[in-house]
Amino acid sequence: MTIEASSARGFLIPIGGAERKRKSPTILRKFVDVCGGTEARIAIIPTASKLDTTGPSYETVFERLGAARSRSVPFATRKDCHNEEWLDVLRDSTGIFITGGSQLRLSRTIGGTPAAHELRSLYRSGVHIAGTSAGASYMSEHMIAFGDAGASPVTHMVAMAPGIGLTSDFTIDQHFRERDRLGRLLTVLAYNPFIIGMGLDEDTAAFIGPHGILEVVGSGSCTLVDGSELEYASIGHQPGDPVSLLGVKLHILLPGSHFDIKSREATPALEGVDREVQEL
Repeated sequence: MTIEASSARGFLIPIGGAERKRKSPTILRKFVDVCGGTEARIAIIPTASKLDTTGPSYETVFERLGAARSRSVPFATRKDCHNEEWLDVLRDSTGIFITGGSQLRLSRTIGGTPAAHELRSLYRSGVHIAGTSAGASYMSEHMIAFGDAGASPVTHMVAMAPGIGLTSDFTIDQHFRERDRLGRLLTVLAYNPFIIGMGLDEDTAAFIGPHGILEVVGSGSCTLVDGSELEYASIGHQPGDPVSLLGVKLHILLPGSHFDIKSREATPALEGVDREVQEL
């Protein structure tokens, strides 16, 4: 299920992982501000993580940043995703934060459950949803499950799986520069040129507003690969065969840069455009 275009949608905020939590927590502070600042009510979904401390740790971070309430809803099993008390926490939230870990743990636990339905419904109704690392990848309809490092695309370099479908515009990868993931993002584009491949460096986020304007926030860069004008793509028959791509457009966006999803036009930070985040 994908999201219908509507100005009532919330912000979608994929984060490349390892976001700063204490010194200069620019991304998390902006997320709290978008969610209402001192009136923000944030639900945390730590399902992707194996650590019992992940949810409580983020509760502390968001409370320190001034949120009125932050509460972890630890969906550990599919049965948990039917828990009405925890679903009510989601329904009463102005923002939802999905932590890092394993995106496959997210998909096999939450996919197809009432919790997944609520996340999509709440996003459509204006609740803001952020996800870091695995939580960012899970936002896509077409999710990168795992893959190999390397700058050049090769056959079978990446495995795909269904995500939660909060966006059908992007396939999102994270820890991008740090883990050398350009090749696998380009391989995804060879499989499906319609989508935009997004690679987020650590401590870097894309604040995607309800009208389709993306703003980069953080300390790294956001790499976008656009296959809308792709002229040719090859996929080899054997794993490791090189992949040819002709006509791919690539953007490297620094903090403050923007991207218009509808027109697929990028704007550097110094030139500026209307900033949906700052309009709140």
